[in-house]
This record gives sequence, structure tokens and C-alpha cells, in this order.
Amino acid sequence: MELAILTQDGRDTGRKAVLNDAVFGITVNENAVYLDVKQFLANQRQGTHKSKERSELSGSTRKLHKQKGGGGSRIGDINSPLLSGGARVFGPRPRDYRFKLNKKLKDLARRSAWSLKAAEGQIIVVEDVKFDAPRTKDYVKMTQALKVEGKKVLLVVPEGNDNLYLSVRNVPGNRVMRAADVNTYGLMNNAAIILTEKSLEIINNK
Repeated sequence: MELAILTQDGRDTGRKAVLNDAVFGITVNENAVYLDVKQFLANQRQGTHKSKERSELSGSTRKLHKQKGGGGSRIGDINSPLLSGGARVFGPRPRDYRFKLNKKLKDLARRSAWSLKAAEGQIIVVEDVKFDAPRTKDYVKMTQALKVEGKKVLLVVPEGNDNLYLSVRNVPGNRVMRAADVNTYGLMNNAAIILTEKSLEIINNK
């Protein structure tokens, strides 16, 4: 697959970028994408939720009334889950939600995500992105020129750049990520992917 290489101002350079079919042209494996996204989101969970169970409440353990003969229901102490202010039955406990996926499946998921974005025409290749200083206005002008303003945009760069990070972070739904750090969730959670030429070289060779 080939895409036109644009300038930061949205002008066509007349050159073409070649997308590696092994990364951008495979048959999409939706189950692999689902599992990788599920793992990413699960790994973000703190798992610190907790509610008190019957043995953890500070109320009295005295039996409220005798078991039989009173004409009412059988009941134990005031900590019973059946009473207002009582404990919770099978409440949440702290737990670790993380789970493992093998490397081959994660690689398949990432390549499937790239292929899906390429097939849907959501990838834009630019010559380079340079800002002399952190200016959100400059980044917004670039998104306007590339016709992705107002969309969730992922800007993929070959290496960290403070000017870019500071310029993009004030735009809701827009992110900057190094080519080596791009993951399946980051790809699927954006409506447009802007790739620089150098970052495309890194991804083509992964």
C-alpha cells in the first residue's frame, strides 16, 4: 500500500510512502484485537475496591431475639446483611485484574489494528512535525490543514519531543506517542493516526 506524503501544512510533497503489507495489509484478527484491548484496560484497574463483610462490622454480636416462638423471622445479630446498616453479602475485595497474553498474539493484535486503520483510510503520513516552541495554536493549525480537527488524533513520532508533547496535551482527545510505544488500544481509540516518515520506517521494520 502507498500513501501520499504531506507536509505539516497539508501540501502534497509529490512523494509516496510505502506501507509494509506484513504490518498494514494483513487479515484483521478481531479476537486478538479484543483480547489486547481488554488486557490493556484491565491493567489500568487499581483493584482497590472493598466493602465490609459481616465479621468486619463493629456492631454487637448479640442475637436480637430468640430463634423460635416469637412469630417473626429467624435472625442473628444486628450485622446481618438483611438489616439496614448491615454487612454486604459477597462484597468486592481487593484483587489484581491483570492477565498475560503471549507476545505473538499481542504482535498479531497490533498489526491487525494497523491494517484496520489503513483499510479505513485513517492513516496520514507527514514529512516531519517540528515546532520551535510549545504552541498549541501551531498544532491546531496542523490538524486543520490535515483535515482532522475535532477528531481523536494520535500523533506518532520517532522519539520524544517536549515541544510536541506540550503543544498537543491541551487539545482534548489528542495524544503524542513514540513509534516504539504504540499499542493496540492507542490505535483503536483514535479516529486518525498521523505518522511521520521516520516513525513509519520504525513501524515498517517492527
